[in-house]
Amino acid sequence: MPLTLAALVQHSALKLTVRAGEDELDREVRWAHVSELADPVPYLEGGELLLVTAIRLDVHDPEAMRRYVRRLTDAGVVGLGFAVGVHHDAVPDALLEAAREADFPLLEVPRKTPFLAIGKVVSAAIAADQYRAVTAGFAAQRELTRAALAGGPGAVLARLAGYVDGWAALYDTSGAVVAAAPDWAARRAALHSADAERLRERPAPASVVVADTGTGNDRVELQSLGTGRRVRGVLAVGTGAPLGTAERYAVHAAIALLTLATERSRSLRHAERRIGAAVLRMLLAGHPDDARAVAGDLYDTLLDAPFRVLVAEPADPAAPDAGEVLGNLAESLESAASRAGEPVIAVREPAGRLVVLAADGGAVLESCAGPYPEQPPHAPAGSGDGGEPPLHLGLSAATPAGSGPAAAPAALREAEQALSVARRRGRAVVEHGELVAGSVLPLLADDAVRAFADGLLRPLYEHDATGRGDLVASLRAWLSRHGQWDAAAADLGVHRHTLRYRMRRVEEILGRSLDDPDVRMELWLALKTTEPPTRA
Repeated sequence: MPLTLAALVQHSALKLTVRAGEDELDREVRWAHVSELADPVPYLEGGELLLVTAIRLDVHDPEAMRRYVRRLTDAGVVGLGFAVGVHHDAVPDALLEAAREADFPLLEVPRKTPFLAIGKVVSAAIAADQYRAVTAGFAAQRELTRAALAGGPGAVLARLAGYVDGWAALYDTSGAVVAAAPDWAARRAALHSADAERLRERPAPASVVVADTGTGNDRVELQSLGTGRRVRGVLAVGTGAPLGTAERYAVHAAIALLTLATERSRSLRHAERRIGAAVLRMLLAGHPDDARAVAGDLYDTLLDAPFRVLVAEPADPAAPDAGEVLGNLAESLESAASRAGEPVIAVREPAGRLVVLAADGGAVLESCAGPYPEQPPHAPAGSGDGGEPPLHLGLSAATPAGSGPAAAPAALREAEQALSVARRRGRAVVEHGELVAGSVLPLLADDAVRAFADGLLRPLYEHDATGRGDLVASLRAWLSRHGQWDAAAADLGVHRHTLRYRMRRVEEILGRSLDDPDVRMELWLALKTTEPPTRA
């Protein structure tokens, strides 16, 4: 317990007498300092008991004494010890009145009590308090270590929260709350996710103290976790007052234990990734039984339930940050899996893409359903707002129930097809279900197909431009009616013989027979590709 003025007054050997400030004796004494200067403030840090004999003070000037006491109060001096029987037989009335007006503790020191004795008592008390704090800190370290061995990070947070009489929380690198103690602290901790995420941008170790947004009065101290310069997690501790020495020891012990747990988790994740990569290769190679044997209990629930395959690649594989962008996505998906307790296989391929196998409808796929905002259809690539997203993602349909791991190769093909469409359209995410449910025509809307359509139909457009007929409209009507002459002629408002003549001219100009179903198909797709969009 810190030494207070009250405890110092009660020390029988010092025989101090309180002459002013009786209601302020609970102030903590951090040091005892002797100074006869009229203005000792430049040499003080605050928290001192100042000892004087007043050899240089104008102790009989009331205004001078008021200024003197005011300076001491503003500097954080906790009290004044005035020696009597040295230069003054009693405490001067001007000083006494100034101290009483300011309710500033004034202690009378008898001649038989040297200032050195007071300094020794203060020094011994401070040393004893520090020893108690260090001893309590080591005890807290032992308790936290036992908690870590018995219950992991959650137990460490629970013990730490109780020790600091507050709350504690652990965040992952994305700023998401992994665990919190007590239970009610989870919502409070979530309010500081942005503060935790900001620490990720600073080299470890890093810390920051912020106001507790849950109360507006308390303080929250956030400390980064990690053995290297990269932050691997964040510990937050919320308390009603600044941490004392013992509490600081406990927090540092928790940081060390949680860092070890985080690094151990990283090692386990690396091992899991290697196993996952082996399992995925076996699945895609058509060896589901071998994949199941390697996976063991690690991925069994994932392989037996309906799952999806996601393939992601950077929009610009040659960009300097392409690997970092892909790594951030992998880290985000793994964090989502960890928070939800879901198994996931995420493999970085040497070709510069990420292949993920995750449970259908789970938190992992939900977290990447829209990692980047969809872009306007005509936005220029790389234009920032509305430009091309940094990643393209293709997502397969869910595998049929009961199909098991044997469905992985087909799911990968679907994901790759969806990725190809996302890349061509400049979209962030495309699901294979969109391709099945929609029309094939949008899939053909690229420059190569448009160039083919323009080249195929150009002779007909050039013919129509001379005013010698309307071959393009006639061809469209005839194809839309599946070659039924009367129906197509009625749509055009011409005689069927006129339509027959126009179709012969189409064959002559193109040098192709309309009896060939492949020709009819190519012409129809060319017409649809060059057809202007329908306006609402």
